[in-house]
Amino acid sequence: MHIADFDYDLPPELIAQTPAEPRDSSRMMVLDPKSDRIVDSRFRNFPDYLQPSDVLVLNDTRVIRARTHALLERSNGTSREMEVFFVEPGESGVWQVLCKPGRRIRPGDRAIFGGKFRGVFQESLGADLHLLEIDAAEEVLAELGEIPLPPYIQRSASQSDEATYQTVFAGHPGAIAAPTAGLHFTPEILAQVRGLGVEVVTITLHVGIGTFLPVRTEDPSEHRLRPERYEVQEFTARLLQEAWTAGRRIIAVGTTTTRTLEYLLHRYGAIQAGSGYADLYILPGFQFRIVSGLLTNFHLPKSTLLMLVSAFAGRERILKAYRQAVESRYRFYSYGDCMFMERKV
Repeated sequence: MHIADFDYDLPPELIAQTPAEPRDSSRMMVLDPKSDRIVDSRFRNFPDYLQPSDVLVLNDTRVIRARTHALLERSNGTSREMEVFFVEPGESGVWQVLCKPGRRIRPGDRAIFGGKFRGVFQESLGADLHLLEIDAAEEVLAELGEIPLPPYIQRSASQSDEATYQTVFAGHPGAIAAPTAGLHFTPEILAQVRGLGVEVVTITLHVGIGTFLPVRTEDPSEHRLRPERYEVQEFTARLLQEAWTAGRRIIAVGTTTTRTLEYLLHRYGAIQAGSGYADLYILPGFQFRIVSGLLTNFHLPKSTLLMLVSAFAGRERILKAYRQAVESRYRFYSYGDCMFMERKV
């Protein structure tokens, strides 16, 4: 494989800058696994593609207000403004943070938030990623944090993004990006799905920088995916294990849900309750074991997410669908439209 195998041309005006209103009005491209036809639909028709025996799996992570600004005070007495992106909490008040600019930060340098909250940098983890010791992280995020819209959304986060960049079923804070396939759902659509007899369950994967860090190697297989925190409850694990054993379809909402479920199967041979760190990197050639159907948004060129959906449905098939999406003026990325596909068996 070569990174160029996962490239495509996208006019910038097709990158969605605002969400669809209402949520379920977004367009949905459906890949028919039997005929290989590409069907243009709307997300509000999503229940029509489900069966009563299906299990629908959602990621209930909640996006935190991870983007902040601080004054960097260097040990040599100089200072400057910088962006501090809170990535993941560690132990004893130490956070992984992504700083811009961050190349010249040294251990002992200080970050001052709002003129009153102070953190001290420890070691550098490379690629502008650092460890920051700070006792008041929750207060900083609550008072000064912003919803971390992706950089391709070329505007500042607004008050409305506090709601629209969360799924309606978001429950457990910890993500630094939304599980965007879930943004299309409304309470009414979920009620309609349950009314069909479909069982709806949630798992948690806190979307981290592993999901969106760019692949910088010419050979995608040489890229390393950073682990992300997950949690699966006992009830959910038992239901999914029984459904999988019985041959029922497991429909994953989003690549994050897909990676978590497949990680558990490949790591433990079963859907096992508990928490940990998932680091499964899915490339074409991967053998999916549990996910039968996938609802997902349209992803960036050369990204690990585009590689995952290529592994699921076939690279040529996906790139053909993306070309048609561009021609049909679909809206791309986080606030954009979606695609539903089933795995060929």
